[in-house]
Parts: sequence; C-alpha cells; structure tokens
Amino acid sequence: MRGRDFLTLQDYSQKDIWQILEKTRELKRETSAEELRKILLGKNVAMIFQKPSTRTRVSFEVAIEQLGSHALYLDWSQLQLGRGETVADTARVLDRYVDGIVARVFAQSHLEEMAKHAAVPVINALSNLLHPCQIICDLYTIWEKKRSLKGLKLAYIGDGNNVCNSLLIGCTKTGMNISVACPDAFKPNAKAMEWAEKNAKETGSKVEVTAEPEKAVENADVIYTDVFVSMGSEAEREKRLRAFMPKYQVTKRLFTRAAEDAIFMHCLPAHRGEEVTNEVIDGPRSIVWDQAENKLHIAKALLALLVPR
Repeated sequence: MRGRDFLTLQDYSQKDIWQILEKTRELKRETSAEELRKILLGKNVAMIFQKPSTRTRVSFEVAIEQLGSHALYLDWSQLQLGRGETVADTARVLDRYVDGIVARVFAQSHLEEMAKHAAVPVINALSNLLHPCQIICDLYTIWEKKRSLKGLKLAYIGDGNNVCNSLLIGCTKTGMNISVACPDAFKPNAKAMEWAEKNAKETGSKVEVTAEPEKAVENADVIYTDVFVSMGSEAEREKRLRAFMPKYQVTKRLFTRAAEDAIFMHCLPAHRGEEVTNEVIDGPRSIVWDQAENKLHIAKALLALLVPR
C-alpha cells in the first residue's frame, strides 16, 4: 500500500479497507508510544488546509508527531497558492521536500492534480465531494462497537453531502446496507450513487434513497447525521433550514424506529437543535466522542501504511 494516494475509498478494495481497519486496531490497542515513534521516524508530512478544521487538523498533527514525523501546517491562503501558483507547481515543489501530503480543500480536482504531479502519497482530508478519512474512521468505530460490518444497516439522515457520498461508498464496499433520507433537492452526488450501486452488486449490500426519515431508520443499527449547512453553503442557510427542519432532525422519537441497540453517530461539529437534539447527541446511544477520538488512530494507520519508509 506504500506510496498510494488516498483520494476516495472507491479506489480501495474491501481487502484494502480491512487492512486499514486492522492496522488502526493494532496501533490503538497493541503499539506502545516508543514503538509508534519508530514507524515514520524523521519523515516530514505537509498539511495543506484550505478549509478550517478542528478534529482533522489536530488528529493528523498529533498522529504525525506520535509516529516520529514532523508536521508542516500550511494554510492555503498563506502559500503561493493564494497568489495564483498552480496546484500542479505547488505539488511538484512539495514532492521534493516532504514524504507525504495531507490536503483539506474545496475541489476534489485539486487533490487529483496534486496526486498527478507528486510522487509522494496524497491523502484527502476532505473535499466538497468526498470525506474518505472520516468514513474509514466511522467504519472502524462501528466495527469496534458492533464487532462486525457486513449486514448491518446504517441510516443517514440529512444533506446528501461529502460525508453522505463517502458513506455510500464505504458501506457498500464492506457489505453494510445504507438508507439515505434527504429532501429531493439535496440528494447525494450522482457519481457516488453510481459507485455505491456497483459496489452493492459485488458485496450483496442494499442501497436506498428516500425522502422519509422514518423509513430510513426502520430497524437501523446506526443512525448518522451531519450539519444541514456545510462549509461553503452559508449563503443558503435559510433555504436549507426550511428544507430540512423539522422533518430531518434526529430526535429521540425518531430513534424509537431503529433497532433496540442502535447507536448514534455524527462527524462533528454539530449544530445542536438543528440536525440533532441534545437528548440524542448527549444520550446513552451516542458514540460521537469515541468516533472523534478514532480519527487520531485512523490518521496513524493511514500514514503508517501509505508514507514510504
């Protein structure tokens, strides 16, 4: 797996995904701090951030440090990228300096351009289209809690955004069933749906998109939501809230339709009182803080597997 880019889970086989999940468990549970620091000792990893971040930035910076490497946080606006240098030229230069690139950007095409012009691995830490680091973390967290993935049902309620797109891919790659409930105007990306349907045929999973949250959560093992107003969509805030609330809000009442031992997940940050109520996100079925912690362990696994030694 060394030297591979991590731009979308669609590029990874089920075997590849399980290798990442198992590596995560190893580094989280079985590897001492001393052993961790030897894994990428002396390496340098560039972190290009065009979008603000809490969990992704901190988890990758800490992961890089724990693996014995050095993290270079690079704000897009403070690089020559902010003054018009091409993504390709920036990638060519960074390729001469660092051993890996983690990038959080608006356009998926920018990640593809970086990967095309840099020999070192490029990791997608979020784009407007996809969020594979989040979803591989979510798969690990579900596996950790439920002891399996195949055959479980995940209900995603809300905006068909980058998290939803990557959940469609990740669930169907691993044999999980996924039901997405969203308004017609906010459905998942068509390409992500095409990939999910293709994967589902190979793994035997089921994919459903509905306008009815109650239908989506029926007997679900996992209920998942995200903000209704993502970064870059602030101008549409009022329009979006009218479309989503209150129908698509995850409430305690909605939870009664799920499986008795269903868990609640949210990639955070949460807009409490919008996509989810406090009694759900702070309730006994919520695992959002374990989910957030696991971003650190997933980051370590990705770096350990992808960055050349």
